[in-house]
Amino acid sequence: METHTIVEALLLGLLEGLTEFIPVSSTGHILLAGHFLGFESTGKVFEVLIQLGAILAILTVYSGKIFAFLRRPDAIKLLGETIVGVLASVVWLGGCAWEVAAATLRRRRPNLFLAPDLPKDRSVRLMVGVVLAFLPAAVIGVIAHDFIKTVLFETPKLICIMLILGGIVLLWIDRLDLKPRHHDASELPLSTCLKIGLFQCLAMIPGTSRSGATIVGSMLMGVDKRAAAEFSFFLAVPTMLGAFTLDLFKNRHILSAADFPVIAIGFVAAFVVAVIVVRSLLGYVSRHGYALFGWWRLVVGGLGLAALFVWG
Repeated sequence: METHTIVEALLLGLLEGLTEFIPVSSTGHILLAGHFLGFESTGKVFEVLIQLGAILAILTVYSGKIFAFLRRPDAIKLLGETIVGVLASVVWLGGCAWEVAAATLRRRRPNLFLAPDLPKDRSVRLMVGVVLAFLPAAVIGVIAHDFIKTVLFETPKLICIMLILGGIVLLWIDRLDLKPRHHDASELPLSTCLKIGLFQCLAMIPGTSRSGATIVGSMLMGVDKRAAAEFSFFLAVPTMLGAFTLDLFKNRHILSAADFPVIAIGFVAAFVVAVIVVRSLLGYVSRHGYALFGWWRLVVGGLGLAALFVWG
């Protein structure tokens, strides 16, 4: 393994950890940096697999709450209630989708079903809401995986444009006089969780930002800044774990032993930096909002377009 490859993997891992949980598009930053550094990974797998480091960062930061839940005397019962809640939510979602399709064909207004009642336990409600929000991206990700990796990931100009557009949206949303109705990520209605999940699907376009799309969607639906960021953290776990698993499976035949040391370097770097970011981000956005990240996106997108114009 060449020294410059190690350095590039380290830099990209640090960049992943720094940008994964702030609304600036980690994938967009890594793809742009890789383009200008001349970094090539097998099947663009490196850019996805190092996200596992960010997933473990979330689990590390919230490990106290996770172990506290697992040590509860009623933990097994609550896990059972979570499974039942997820299944009920999937049935509800399927019924709503069927009704919308039928109403569209018959040109009438759909009569959507009421969301199922969930137990009052906050942990159960959060887990069910996160799984429900994850489902739209899971479906679209499986269907559109090859198009995303072979077309969208290979278009640096599109990434820069989406960074700029996302920056404008963040500056706009941060200046709106929104009146939050939801102040706890574990108390969001299922319908709100589903809509947040639909917003997350916009992040299939690199440069959009998964966290940015979910945070903006949450705030437009009455979630306050801190709760929006926290729900985005939790939603990242199944979303990135799903992307990791799907990409590893799709590329299992083209990966070689030589790829894994490079991935490991990026993974460790992403984990260390992501832990620091997660520990500090909630407090920052509660006090200062998201304007900084809007300007960040405008600068990076603008510089990226200029660099593409000069060097290609």
